Amino acid sequence: MQRRIVVKIGSSSLTSPEGGLNKRAVAYFAAELARIKAAGHQVLLVSSGAVAAGFREIGYTERPKLLHEKQAAAAVGQALLMQVYREELADHGISAAQVLLTRTDFQNRKRMGNASMALEELLVRNIIPIINENDTVSIDELKFGDNDTLSALVANLIKADQLIILTDTDGLYTKDPRIDPSAERIERIQEITDDIYLIAGGAGSEVGTGGMRSKVDAAKIATRGGVPVFVGKVNQPGELIGALEGAGRGTYFETQSSSLPRKKQWLGFLSTPFGSLTVDQGAEDALIHGGRSLLPVGVRKAKGHFHVGDVVEVVNTDGEILGRGIINYDIEQLLEILGLPSSEVVKKIDVAHRLEVIHRDEWISLKS
Repeated sequence: MQRRIVVKIGSSSLTSPEGGLNKRAVAYFAAELARIKAAGHQVLLVSSGAVAAGFREIGYTERPKLLHEKQAAAAVGQALLMQVYREELADHGISAAQVLLTRTDFQNRKRMGNASMALEELLVRNIIPIINENDTVSIDELKFGDNDTLSALVANLIKADQLIILTDTDGLYTKDPRIDPSAERIERIQEITDDIYLIAGGAGSEVGTGGMRSKVDAAKIATRGGVPVFVGKVNQPGELIGALEGAGRGTYFETQSSSLPRKKQWLGFLSTPFGSLTVDQGAEDALIHGGRSLLPVGVRKAKGHFHVGDVVEVVNTDGEILGRGIINYDIEQLLEILGLPSSEVVKKIDVAHRLEVIHRDEWISLKS
C-alpha cells in the first residue's frame, strides 16, 4: 500500500564539521530516498543545510552568527544544496522541486492552504518536494529551529503516514550515552511526558541548531496530529526503508490520535494568542475530558488585549497550559461576566453571539 513519508535531514548529516556540503552524504541520502520511491511510496524531504553549505563559499571562516551574514550564506548555500540534490536524484530518474517556507506561511491559513495544494500537485506529478526554511528572509524570532518543527508541521499539513527525523544520534537514551555507559536507548514512546523532556536534554552538534529536545518537540506536534515519528540514525544502504518498516536504529514515537484538521493544526501550534484565561477545575474537566465548551461560569481570570475572534491561551489555577481557543468575547465584556452562570450572563450583557466563551469546535487541547 502506498504511504506518504516525510523525511527530515539535519545540517550535521549533510555537511562536514568545517562547513560545506558533503556530496557523498547527499548521494547516500538520494539513493535511500530512491529506495522508498521504488517501494511505491510518496516522499517529501525537509532538508537543512543551506547556511552550513554556503558560508565557506561566501568567504566566512566559520559559521556566521549575525542575522544578515546567515541570510547571505543561506542565499548561496540553498542554490548549492538544491544543485547537488537534483544531480544525485537525477541519477535515480527522480525529479526534485525546491519549496521554501517560513513560519509566517503557516500562521496565515490561506497561505498554508496554498502551500498544501502546491505540495499535493508535486506529489501527483511524482516529484520529490525538497522543503527548507527560507533562511534568506526569516528572522531569528520566527525561525523553526533546525527544521524539526517545520518537518512536523509539513507532516501534519499533508497528512503523512510517517515522519522520519534523521540525526547523528541513534535515538533517545535514558542518559547521555557519550558520558554514561549505562545509558539505554528507548525503543518506543507511547506518550511524551515531562520525564521524556527531562531525558531529552539540550543542544546538539555545532553545525546544526537543533538537539534532541527539538526533535521531541517535533514528535509531540506530529503525533498530536496523528503522524507517528521515528528519530534516529541511518548511514548504511537500506537503513532508511528499514526505519520506515519498524527496524530502524532509533526511537519510535507512537500516536493514538487521528489526523489533525488544518484549522486545529493552525490553532494549536501556529496561531498567536492575544491573551489568557484561567479556568477552575470544573471547566478544566469539561474541556479536557468532557469534550464540552467553555462557559463564563468556569472562567476565573482574563488578561490580555483580545477581541471576538482572537486566539487565547487557557490555563488552570496552577498555571498549566490546557490549550488554545477562539474567543467569543472582547476582554471588556468577559471581565463583566467572569464566574457567572449562563442565566445571569444574559441578564447582564446583550449576547448577540454564542454564549460560550470558547466553543468546543474552536478549541484544541495541548495538555499532555
